Amino acid sequence: MRWALLCVVTVSLGCQPTAQGTAPTTPVLPSALDGFRADAWYLPDDDLLGFVGIPAGPFVMGSDAAVDGQAFENERWSPDQAQGTVSLTDFYISRTEVTLAQYAAFVAATGTSVSDDALVGEPDHPVGSVSWPDAIAYCRWLDTMLREGSETPPMLRDLLRDGWRVTLPSEAEWEKAARGADARVYPWGNAPPADAANHDSAGPRAVGSVACPDCSFGLADMAGNVWELTRSRYRPYPFSEEDDPGGDLATDALFVMRGGSFADQANLVRAAVRGGADPGVRRAFIGFRVVITR
Repeated sequence: MRWALLCVVTVSLGCQPTAQGTAPTTPVLPSALDGFRADAWYLPDDDLLGFVGIPAGPFVMGSDAAVDGQAFENERWSPDQAQGTVSLTDFYISRTEVTLAQYAAFVAATGTSVSDDALVGEPDHPVGSVSWPDAIAYCRWLDTMLREGSETPPMLRDLLRDGWRVTLPSEAEWEKAARGADARVYPWGNAPPADAANHDSAGPRAVGSVACPDCSFGLADMAGNVWELTRSRYRPYPFSEEDDPGGDLATDALFVMRGGSFADQANLVRAAVRGGADPGVRRAFIGFRVVITR
């Protein structure tokens, strides 16, 4: 039954995409936005423009149903092993989900045609109604901006010049960032959400507005608000870096999304939950965050 419940989530998002609209006008961007830099693509106003370093090393991936009674079958590592250990190199992940203002800056700069719904809402809320190619296109644009912009912190510029890139997180990078090194069930620990996440609600909230002082690495909204797309194809565990297509859509695939959304109950905002989305689907509860990785 646990597996059947998650199949409903996966299949409902792996349907035909909604019709693609065209943004009728250039988005109107706010002249200022509290906590963000209008002169730096509306990224967070801090030393690294909102990017947080995740150290290299191992972490525990997947779920043990003996520890987490809410675990779905697709979170199990293998028939004879509940969880696996994955070692990653260091990377940087955005502290918040990509906001509507950040995405609108991309649309205004590139003239990209997007879903009409992607540009509707508050500028500091997470962008939704984006497809997997939409998210990849934003990542490539931001990569170029950070490489060339005078506003880019020198450390980030040096990483990009050394061959790092801006992209979606792999599902392993996402899960390590969400749960840290102690295999916690939720980003803040093993207790149910209470007030630590925006879930089971009517809509998204401003990114970072739900306080979570115990969340791993000081990240915001790793549980709830919007589902977050990753660059990993949806495959049975064990996880493999080979499931990263590098932005290639030459073969049909579902892509892993993580974290649950405002519309989901507590069992779907756990750090190990794996959803799947067709690359062309757009829904108000699907967004993304980005990483700078090797």
